[in-house]
Amino acid sequence: MSLSRAHDRIDEALAHTLSARRLAGSPPHLVSAVRHAVFPGGGRVRPLLSLAVARACGMDDPALTLGGAAAVELVHCASLVHDDLPVFDDASERRGRPTVHMLFGQQVALLAGDALIVHAFDAIAEAADRHPARAMAMTRALVAGVGMPSGIIGGQAWESEPRIDREAYQRAKTGALFRAALQMGALSAGAEAAPWALVGDRIGLAYQVADDIHDAVGSGGGKPVGQDERLGRPSAVRELGLAGAVDALRDEVEAAIQAIPACEGRGELVGLLHDVANRLVPESLLPARRAVG
Repeated sequence: MSLSRAHDRIDEALAHTLSARRLAGSPPHLVSAVRHAVFPGGGRVRPLLSLAVARACGMDDPALTLGGAAAVELVHCASLVHDDLPVFDDASERRGRPTVHMLFGQQVALLAGDALIVHAFDAIAEAADRHPARAMAMTRALVAGVGMPSGIIGGQAWESEPRIDREAYQRAKTGALFRAALQMGALSAGAEAAPWALVGDRIGLAYQVADDIHDAVGSGGGKPVGQDERLGRPSAVRELGLAGAVDALRDEVEAAIQAIPACEGRGELVGLLHDVANRLVPESLLPARRAVG
């Protein structure tokens, strides 16, 4: 399956979950806020990885896999809506457009983020009839990626602590949902989740390092620049320098590739991870690709 086709299928699954029929009767501003948060999306990296892992593990129920992929993206979008609120980052722009609270107000933005989380679990439940045990395992993996102690909520809460361990904070805030995405892809295909945990952790750390780089050099696609320093948050760039952070990004991507379990679709996954790495930072900053065995 081509990357563009996979992207389209994920968007179709998201559109189904948030269709006018399913949201009929909801307050119009809330519906508009929810849809603004999800469409048009960013790179859809997490659901693309989830779908790729499912394919590598012998995907036999596309509806369940796509339901899980949509769930991951809905939770990710919810986290962005909440992260942008004045109580956290106070961001006015996301993906080159006004943030949800700037257009619809803080109350509606808070509710929109909550609604996206709820509908994420519904996306899994809707496709659970044929494989209820798989769907339950996927739900628990998503809960681990979202909640406490080491999900994105736990990660966000570290920002309120007087001292923050950068790796622990970033592993939870960013890495947890990548770990959940990969594990849910495997589980949707009836495969074991555990072998994919390390891959997800490494991808998540790479993604967070890339975010730190964007924050430092101003290449984040419409996101505010200098937030880490202004808010006193841990940053790979401040800790390692720009060149060191780029090296760390490369090393995390290669570590993720090396951690991929033996499977038929390993080559496709390696290519996807390299593609993700090439899109994470400006091409001028990314070192040459190293050979992978």
